[in-house]
Amino acid sequence: MTETKTTCPYCGVGCGVLARVENGMVSVQGDEHHPANFGRLCVKGASLAETIGLEGRLLSPQLDGERVSWPQALAAAGERLQAIIDRYGPQAVAFYASGQLLTEDYYAANKLMKGFIGAGNIDTNSRLCMSSAVTGYKRAFGADVVPCSYEDVERSDLVILVGSNAAWAHPVLYQRLVQAKQNRPQMKVVVIDPRRTATCDIADHHLAIAPGTDGGLFVGLLQALAQAGAVDDRYADAPAALAAAEGWTVEKVAEFCGLSQEEVQAFYQAFIAAPRAITLYTMGINQSSSGSDKCNAIINVHLASGKFAREGCGPFSLTGQPNAMGGREVGGLATMLAAQMNFEPADLARVARFWGTERLAQTPGLMAVDLFTAIARGEVKAVWIMGTNPAVSLPDSHAVSQALAACPLVMVSDVAADTDTSRYADIRFPALAWGEKNGTVTNSERRISRQRAFLPAPGEARADWWIIAQVAGQLGFAEAFSWQHPHEVFSEHAALSGFENDGERAFDISGLAELTRAQWDQLAPVRWPVTRRGNGLDLLRGWRADGQLRMVPVTPSGMQARRQPLYPLILNSGRVRDQWHTMTRTGSVPRLMQHIAQPIVEVAPQDATHFALQDGGLARVSSPRGVMVARVVVSEAQRPGSLFTPMHWNDCFARQGKVNSLVAPVVDPYSGQPESKQTAVRIAPWRPQWQGELFSRAPLTLPRHLHWWRKAAPGLHHLTLCGDRAIQAELLAVCQQQGWQIQVASLGETWHLLAWQEGRLMLGFWSSRTLPEIDAALILRAFAEAPQTLAERHALLCGRDLARPAMGKIVCSCFSVGEKIITEAIEKQGCLTVDELGNRLKCGTNCGSCIPELKALLACAAHKTVVL
Repeated sequence: MTETKTTCPYCGVGCGVLARVENGMVSVQGDEHHPANFGRLCVKGASLAETIGLEGRLLSPQLDGERVSWPQALAAAGERLQAIIDRYGPQAVAFYASGQLLTEDYYAANKLMKGFIGAGNIDTNSRLCMSSAVTGYKRAFGADVVPCSYEDVERSDLVILVGSNAAWAHPVLYQRLVQAKQNRPQMKVVVIDPRRTATCDIADHHLAIAPGTDGGLFVGLLQALAQAGAVDDRYADAPAALAAAEGWTVEKVAEFCGLSQEEVQAFYQAFIAAPRAITLYTMGINQSSSGSDKCNAIINVHLASGKFAREGCGPFSLTGQPNAMGGREVGGLATMLAAQMNFEPADLARVARFWGTERLAQTPGLMAVDLFTAIARGEVKAVWIMGTNPAVSLPDSHAVSQALAACPLVMVSDVAADTDTSRYADIRFPALAWGEKNGTVTNSERRISRQRAFLPAPGEARADWWIIAQVAGQLGFAEAFSWQHPHEVFSEHAALSGFENDGERAFDISGLAELTRAQWDQLAPVRWPVTRRGNGLDLLRGWRADGQLRMVPVTPSGMQARRQPLYPLILNSGRVRDQWHTMTRTGSVPRLMQHIAQPIVEVAPQDATHFALQDGGLARVSSPRGVMVARVVVSEAQRPGSLFTPMHWNDCFARQGKVNSLVAPVVDPYSGQPESKQTAVRIAPWRPQWQGELFSRAPLTLPRHLHWWRKAAPGLHHLTLCGDRAIQAELLAVCQQQGWQIQVASLGETWHLLAWQEGRLMLGFWSSRTLPEIDAALILRAFAEAPQTLAERHALLCGRDLARPAMGKIVCSCFSVGEKIITEAIEKQGCLTVDELGNRLKCGTNCGSCIPELKALLACAAHKTVVL
């Protein structure tokens, strides 16, 4: 058996993982010694061993849809890129990278684009999640420095979570907060979010603000601090920031934010009174047309109140991806140069000397939304997309797809053979996946950790940094990209961070530049800076030229989206608990598809009544740009007038499931980050003629009139289907063409079909007017081994054993425990606490992500008892 210490490839918490390989089988558990998680893993991290299969992997280079050798693919890439550069100039080329890349990959891409192709056009999907936070930090501190740690969260007196559903998006850090509050009950937690999310489970107060109004709440807090005489105004532009806050009284803030004056006043008093306060913020703040100003409004109150640069205090932006921070460090954003240096004369000269180049880009490049708009206009002729899926994740995704379809050269490096984006690729490079990669990542608290390989590279897959270096060689830059190992890339990156840096620049890991390969291999998690001189961060001085921190004047503004008679609702989008980004990894894991298995739209009860929506029914959600179909969840947690839907689904997993097809490409003027959280939409019920569940051993060619959602099933193809035209004839024709024996059960609107070949179940279909409730485990067992008894065969034809209670919606993914089973344990077996449910059913005893839902079910049952 081998055991390897590595790092989780999901969110920015950066959890340590122990990967064991024994007899070819992989298992994972949390690393008890890693300072980010101390052994904890969420359900996604705990399922990593289920994501390493090779089904659906891109394992060889492809050129114009044909498999080719590496020399052929690299030569074609070099020739086509060079032809475009020669004819149109370097500005006609762009790279679009990802927070999924390792730091070494990022460094190589940034060096090639800015240093040797000679244009600033490398941006990253971090533009979509973190760029407003970067702008906020740089405007206030002079550098992109996160000034907090996870220990600060645990040691604070007041923890504010704004625009963050950490219970689902950063679950392990959330569990650390839960434990800290249990250990110190006097700690107060305030959640600021239009929705009542799972994070509110531990909240002392939930401020259900109107969408997009966070800036007004924090500018008002600055005014309250000033009125209380609790302001330190020694910072640059402090008088202007305080002047901008004048007039933002409690009354005005309450009206602006849709809160009561009592709620606003209580929050302000709690912040002023708390000895230590920390604010955690993420996409709900950043993904806004005024995201940068919102970030600075938060930073301002921490500076002004003195709740900054000391234990338990500060503005803490949580990163969404495993290495968004690493990309920020190397300069992976188009508005940065390299090693957190800027497009300024001294930095430009410094980087040119270090890289030994005369081609260095002199100006910032195109940010993500502008980049794909430039592709659509024909100004950018070649784009290389690395480890991300912009045809799904960017706003106005239909326009992005059209731009890629018209682009003369699209190159994609990815692990997946089929994504919405790769369908437009002329050249595809097979990249290494988690478990095969070797390099470093940086988490939300500036902690650098190693991702280590414990599996061999499959097929012809190669490391991203290697692919980039080979393409650089094809363009004539081989000498500058002559690395033979990722350690060499890291060492160069670390050396650049300390080059001509006497403390003027915050980011400095030059103390790691001379590690031997053996030392790098054994590198333990470490927070930067790691300088040759041993210096720390002087947070109170910052890195602005005048030696002062800055309070940025902020005038609050609302969202750009406007309700209209035709589009009267505001749509919010975000992550769900068990999925990740566009599902290329998590969508193939059955247990991660149990909790929420298809796109949903959460609707407040008042809106459900007004728009004639039924819980569990289907609805069409549309904007002027597009339409999506989702299953309705009527929820008291949803703010009236607003909807919520997940960001993950795409054309590989659903028909009309992409939320970003509805979102307008409106961006923050300073950060370029899209306003993905607020879109004006309308909603209407859709009541198809039938809905059904289809399982088959082989994929079927479906009629184009069907709606479908793909779900994970081991060794099988599982689709949820619905339509306004009958499908029976098509399915029967497929079975007859294959010569399968068929069984049909039909009663009223119910129609079930089983197809057999020599005693093996080949296909099963269960349908009715509404979606039938089936027992997927029973069906999977029947595909593995045909049922033997009459009762078993009858249960299979029914889709479930009618003598056994239905499981209901899965709540606990770790142990596949359903809502109906949990409710029965509460109501009939006397389980009155989360611990009692865990003892009986095991739910909530592993990662803890389902505990808020368990508490909600307990509360619902208690309410029923009181009413009765």
